[in-house]
Amino acid sequence: MLQRPKGTRDFLPEEMEGRRAIEGRLRDHARAWGYREIATPAFEHLELFTVKSGEGIVSEVYAFEDKKGLRMALRPEITAPVLRMYVNEGRSLPKPLRWFYFADCFRYEDPQKGRYRQFWQFGTELIGADTPEASAEVILLAGDLLGATGVDFTLQVGHLAPMKKVLAPLPLEVQARVMRFLDKRDFDGMERYLAETRAGGDGGWQAILGTLRDLTAVRDLEELWKLVGDIPERPGIEALDRILAREGLSFSWNFAIARGLDYYTGMVFEGFASNLGAENQILGGGEYRLARLFGGDDAASAGFAIGFDRVVVSLRNAQEIPVERWPVVMVITQGKGRELAFSAARAFRDAASPEAPAGGIGYRRQKRIVALVDLTEQNINKKMSHAAKVADFAAIIGDREAAEGTVTLKDLHTGDQVSLSLDDAVTEVMKSGPR
Repeated sequence: MLQRPKGTRDFLPEEMEGRRAIEGRLRDHARAWGYREIATPAFEHLELFTVKSGEGIVSEVYAFEDKKGLRMALRPEITAPVLRMYVNEGRSLPKPLRWFYFADCFRYEDPQKGRYRQFWQFGTELIGADTPEASAEVILLAGDLLGATGVDFTLQVGHLAPMKKVLAPLPLEVQARVMRFLDKRDFDGMERYLAETRAGGDGGWQAILGTLRDLTAVRDLEELWKLVGDIPERPGIEALDRILAREGLSFSWNFAIARGLDYYTGMVFEGFASNLGAENQILGGGEYRLARLFGGDDAASAGFAIGFDRVVVSLRNAQEIPVERWPVVMVITQGKGRELAFSAARAFRDAASPEAPAGGIGYRRQKRIVALVDLTEQNINKKMSHAAKVADFAAIIGDREAAEGTVTLKDLHTGDQVSLSLDDAVTEVMKSGPR
């Protein structure tokens, strides 16, 4: 028997319904903030990712040569493709651009809990705004989206300027390596590395290490200024703090966030689920300038990506997958009633609650009815037995019902049944809701 590839998953209908429900909430809330959906190819030129992250990423991606010998890769993330698309097709659009995406990504790594070779990200990009308000919008949107999923989470916000001031005496390549240690909270590894390189001179690296340790404990701005002194970015950081506080966002400052990626330029932030143990990060983002790497302008950008699979696992652990269920009717026909099966089912499907719009934001909240047509030639008892396993109601149309223009509607949970016109049967099911 052929098996699915390592690091991938199959999703049966019940799980897909939960995933689509969460995805729908994310889409609706992003649209309400004025963000519009985009899509990029599943594979790109490998250079797109090596320009941003270096040749070392090749071992982590699904890289291949196409039939013309071009080096290609399945996308390991989506920020670089989005900025490539901006350079190719979006520079003339009115700014700021507010875009969101939902797509699968691919990384060749050892699968483990919450980490797969094929995984999904929901993300946003705000391109062309460079103000504290822009940073605040991205963080507030992230909080709104995570809140919409129902996951229990915390947000930590930082800024790279204080860390870069502490690291300023070190060579740039050493700074980048130290930030990677910080991202992993590996102070032992950092100490060994600084001791070996003697970067910062004798005793200098020890002072830097001590200040970095102190920086990880800072949780308010007054502490920060006492530790690192004044910096040019101070007004922007304080403005961001005021906006987030005014909007009532629950977050904590964490100036040890390094994100492990060299292209971040200012504000950085992360989100964590409360019930995922060590692998609990479900969101990461910040401010960056990538467009110029791909031949574009120096557009300010800010965005984040949500680890969709980890959100689903967190909700499943809490048994809070937000699936919207509609009542299910099985249309069972016999004799002359068989000619009416599909038209009767259509009448149930066409019904919709009048208070909800037919499309656009909020359309998923429209109440509908699922109608199945029995396709077998079994006897009535077997038909009813099957209906009881998959439906809430049976709408029975036999010779008598066909002649009278009625439907026998049976509640498969209570056993009650009644003879009604088709319109009244639809109304009755619509009132009941799913069970």
